[in-house]
Amino acid sequence: MAEAARPAPIRVADADGAERLVTETLSTMRDLEALLGRESDHIRVGRLAEGLAEAERKTALAGAYLQGLQAVKANAVALARFAPEGIAALREAHGRFSEAIAANQAVLATARSVSEGLLRSLSAEITRSGEPKGYGTGYGGNPAPSPYGRARSAPLVLSRSL
Repeated sequence: MAEAARPAPIRVADADGAERLVTETLSTMRDLEALLGRESDHIRVGRLAEGLAEAERKTALAGAYLQGLQAVKANAVALARFAPEGIAALREAHGRFSEAIAANQAVLATARSVSEGLLRSLSAEITRSGEPKGYGTGYGGNPAPSPYGRARSAPLVLSRSL
């Protein structure tokens, strides 16, 4: 069944087909690059919901981009013959696109690191506030050991709707 859903491979046989393949691939790259830029801008300033709102479109564009790359690779000889300037445009656009992907990945990694740091700090604060007060090294001795082992902190609750 999966084979029936897969589109037939694109075969370039003339200059029009080569130009169409280059144009479609460049268009998909531009659309995906713009979407990644918007996502990065939103996440950079803390608007995570807006940044992740276009996840489905991003997935669809990424899939179309990968299919376009496969078609370009499969038709490399025909493209070199019928659209050599198209290959140069694809190489140049791919370089810019790679930079956009790297910038987007850096923003996402920073956001992930910051959120993990916040959760660790929150967890440490909750654990610290659950520890007994009034006894310890500053007050003339250590507290008596608990018969149940180390005291447990309250569970950490996270709201995903924020």
